[in-house]
Amino acid sequence: MEFHELNLHHELLDGIDAMNFHTATPIQEKAIPIILDGKDLIGVAQTGTGKTAAFMLPVLNMLLDYPRSKHVQALILVPTRELAMQIDKAIEAYAYFTGTSSVAVYGGGDGKDFNREKTAFTGGVDIVIATPGRLIAHMNLGYVNFTKLRFLILDEADRMLDMGFQADLNKIIGSTNGDRQTLLFSATMSPTVAKLAKSLMRNPETVNMGMAKPAEGVTQSVYLVSEDQKMPLVTKILKESTGKSTIVFSYQDHRDQTFSTTQGKRTQCRPYQQRSGTIGAGRGAYALSQPPGGCAGCYRRDEPGY
Repeated sequence: MEFHELNLHHELLDGIDAMNFHTATPIQEKAIPIILDGKDLIGVAQTGTGKTAAFMLPVLNMLLDYPRSKHVQALILVPTRELAMQIDKAIEAYAYFTGTSSVAVYGGGDGKDFNREKTAFTGGVDIVIATPGRLIAHMNLGYVNFTKLRFLILDEADRMLDMGFQADLNKIIGSTNGDRQTLLFSATMSPTVAKLAKSLMRNPETVNMGMAKPAEGVTQSVYLVSEDQKMPLVTKILKESTGKSTIVFSYQDHRDQTFSTTQGKRTQCRPYQQRSGTIGAGRGAYALSQPPGGCAGCYRRDEPGY
């Protein structure tokens, strides 16, 4: 299905077209119409399926239908700062022609970051993407108001529960108004996730994309190593690789170290350009040149679309 068939505002379609995206992924095709109908949604999908756009495009579309407000309109809860940054960048791209504002709220920064987040809460922002712990820190100071919330989105809900955020989630959800639209996305539907969904959603629709399987001829391997063993292992794998090209996925914090590791394969860093027409994994990544036996790409997980 093409994006122009999904009844989206032209401002959003202009942004999607500017990024050279045309065709919706399966989860986008199924989830977007349900969300646009105003229904609560449970989406079971793995990273890389395009789920960020699956919930952000309809939310952004509906925000354009409402008058501007100083209250937070949409709250997106995520388990990590990397995912918060990724979604914030995605919103910036999708909403480029809409004027919609967003802020990523996460720990690990300095006092300036905290003050920037506070200013967004007190001055007015449309969308907040937050890790639970950092958001609770702001809520404890008394200036966070979610009583006019239109959308509550939980992304990677299973991971947030695994990380022990149940109590924080309960406190945050309890501070929101009951007439909001709620969207929950998870890679798995465990009993704890199902219990959470039942407690905060009203007659939700479910979109289940199932577990992704490797393509025929692809072998998957898992290496359980400590932090200081990662780069030596990557070096060993690359040196022993017999393939014509290799793709390395890396967190932003590890990117420079990964590039140094791959220099023995005669690689050079260059920006990666999206070549497909779908919003999914790999967009906006950093890539390496591809000499014979070289590394084809090093993808940053903190970029939008991954």
